[in-house]
Amino acid sequence: MAKKSVATLQTGSKRLTKAIKMVKSPKSGAYSFVEAIMDPTQVNDFLAKK
Repeated sequence: MAKKSVATLQTGSKRLTKAIKMVKSPKSGAYSFVEAIMDPTQVNDFLAKK
């Protein structure tokens, strides 16, 4: 199960979103976090990717 976190950032006139996804490593089975700052319209695609 993946943990999802989304925070909204506002810098000047741009509106950005920071998304954090917890990903399980297929090799060791350990979990790691992947962070990305992007446009709010791209968040669902980022979280749906493996």
